[in-house]
Amino acid sequence: MKASWKALLAHLAIPLLVGGLSALLTRNSMEHYEVWQRPPLSPPGTVFPIVWTILFLLMGYSAYRIWRSKLPGRERALVLYALQLLVNFLWPLLFFRWGWLLPAFFWILLLIGLVAWMIALFYPLDHTAALLQIPYLLWLIFAAYLNLGVWWLNRI
Repeated sequence: MKASWKALLAHLAIPLLVGGLSALLTRNSMEHYEVWQRPPLSPPGTVFPIVWTILFLLMGYSAYRIWRSKLPGRERALVLYALQLLVNFLWPLLFFRWGWLLPAFFWILLLIGLVAWMIALFYPLDHTAALLQIPYLLWLIFAAYLNLGVWWLNRI
């Protein structure tokens, strides 16, 4: 049972560390978000770390459930999980740090596609693990709307 707890903690820590590193690399760039014109329904910048922490915890627990699965397709699903985590890591750099708003929009569309595919791969292995990713997918769709809106309202 100890190994299981260690594995769970490792799976929870991985997305939190990835998100934390991304936040660290963009920490001085959030000021842009506060001065950019934003579309309706835009939350204040303080909402993002709270939402992302919850989503990263759900992500990690979901990956842990898939890792525990012994069904065929587990490795493929976990590779896709890692790939979407890498794409997720890069989006804030594109958007906040470098201000590449339109490329960031297309990047987040890629991320949405990867997460939808990941959910599809997770579902036959562990229904709960797949369903735990739905809030993440919905948040990404909302983030894509915000991304496109910020680009549209601030284009030169």
